[in-house]
Amino acid sequence: MTTKIKHQGIVPEDLAFDRLDQVAAVMFPQYSRSRLQTWIKAGELRVDGRAAKPRDKVNSGDLIQIDAIATTIEDKAEDIPLEIVFEDDAILVINKPAGLVVHPGAGNREGTLLNALLHHCPRLNEIPRAGIVHRLDKDTTGLMVVAKSLASQTSLVVQLRAREAKRIYHAVVYGVPHRNGSVNAAIGRHPVHRTRMAVRPDGKEAITRYRVIQPFKVHSHMEFSLETGRTHQIRVHMQHLGYPLVGDPVYGGHYRKPQGDREELALRLRNFKRQALHAKELSFIHPASDEEVKFVAELPEDLSSLIKLLNKSKAF
Repeated sequence: MTTKIKHQGIVPEDLAFDRLDQVAAVMFPQYSRSRLQTWIKAGELRVDGRAAKPRDKVNSGDLIQIDAIATTIEDKAEDIPLEIVFEDDAILVINKPAGLVVHPGAGNREGTLLNALLHHCPRLNEIPRAGIVHRLDKDTTGLMVVAKSLASQTSLVVQLRAREAKRIYHAVVYGVPHRNGSVNAAIGRHPVHRTRMAVRPDGKEAITRYRVIQPFKVHSHMEFSLETGRTHQIRVHMQHLGYPLVGDPVYGGHYRKPQGDREELALRLRNFKRQALHAKELSFIHPASDEEVKFVAELPEDLSSLIKLLNKSKAF
């Protein structure tokens, strides 16, 4: 399916002398940076009517115009159950279960959150990425907000990029950090395993704040808040600190037999087949009302029962 895309806007003073691709990402946040760069290189995104390069600097008052044809694979609406926490004309907040992929991808065109959203609200087909403005990993549970209009999508993307939207996660990790703190360590693609991320000096800025909610013998129930939103950020940062998430074999959280004769706990840990991570709280400025809203999703059963067993084991 092909779609004609036309937009234009004037570069504001606060973006003067920045790179064209960076300015375009701020001015047209409903599109991914890679798509904007493709349009720039193809001459479909122009500055004052002339073709430019992604790295070219722009000036205040320049006219940015997009006149492009987007070819997309039409995604199929599928009747997949959703746990809806809140919905109005502007936004939709869902509590994502473990095992649900957010976006269709190669070899994975069906059975995703995007397919479910298109069935629940068919007009989302008119919005890039069906209104999805951020993502959770397949096996991470918890809260996500979806925009139901282009105006809402723009507002939410701007808030996320400006670090104004707040996201709080809960997890169970191996090990017991001695104090609360933060990790400021850049993240990029793993140099060998390209499907993984890693802490590396040439990566993108990544900041995670953490708090120990409850220490156990050799585990901890922890809370995290994100200042940035890099792929696998919490999982990578906790591996970097030496406290990988339970159930996360990609980043060092594979099964470890607990101390003592705790067969029930050992069985639960052995069978915990996903990273023990849950997006518990989400707050942002509502795009329509301009008021702050906050949503909370209690821990899923697998995570809450694991914490109960850890408490029980601690008592012995």
